[in-house]
Amino acid sequence: MELPEGLDWVRGSPAGRVWLATLPTWLAECAERWSLRLGPPFRYAYASLALTVDLPDGTAAVLKLQYPDEDSRHEADALAHWNGDGAIRLLAHDTERRALLVERCQPGTPLHELPMDRALDAVTGLLPRLWRPADAPFTPLAEEAAGWIDRMPRRWERAGRPYERRLLDAALALLTGLAPSQSEQVLVNQDLHAGNVLAADREPWLVIDPKPLTGEREFSVVPMVRGRELGHSPAAVRHRLDRLSTELGLDRERVRGWTIGHTLAWSVADEGVFPHQIEVVRWLLDGQ
Repeated sequence: MELPEGLDWVRGSPAGRVWLATLPTWLAECAERWSLRLGPPFRYAYASLALTVDLPDGTAAVLKLQYPDEDSRHEADALAHWNGDGAIRLLAHDTERRALLVERCQPGTPLHELPMDRALDAVTGLLPRLWRPADAPFTPLAEEAAGWIDRMPRRWERAGRPYERRLLDAALALLTGLAPSQSEQVLVNQDLHAGNVLAADREPWLVIDPKPLTGEREFSVVPMVRGRELGHSPAAVRHRLDRLSTELGLDRERVRGWTIGHTLAWSVADEGVFPHQIEVVRWLLDGQ
């Protein structure tokens, strides 16, 4: 099987190579189980092998075989919880193979094709519909934040201290204060950036690829604040922070704190260091 470019990083670890070796078999088994006509893969899918497929009745869908990471473990549960309200519909799910059969967005244009403020209009309309009360099986944000606090110093050292110690200290302090002082817990999404909201025919915009947690509403806008899809500059980041906080009735300082903490936690991974994430942390710390 020819691997899409977005998954090249998987070859770099033993676990990734094991997963790759299973893909042809699992793909064939899913195609047979659901009677799918397979189309081409999405070339830049980063955390799953995703292909366009057609169901026996001609319905356009997407088949995803997820890389077995923890962040996306409960994607199917989140989609089932939203039940198509503001997010793509889950059509079928195979837990053993981490396979999801989901609604295909058509035309599928990403939200970042719009000017920033028009994109933010769409986000402020979508997010309140996704803030549904939830508990198990989703991981609480406080528990996830404890993991970031534990891992960040070690990853920083292993990566050769790729940013200033002051950034690490600030992020750790913010996460330590934010996690136990949250307001009402709802379903939130760690990866709701402007490439994961697509134009569709059933609704103007639908969310795809959630990495769900339960946490306070302020956390839910973090990926949209930091995401470079809608512009990567101090002014653009602060504009998104201000506008989303104001229009969604969120505590701006808590949004800022969660953005600093989560963005720095995700700036160093097994695949390497992400300098653009570190820049966002500097901008938010230094510019308030």
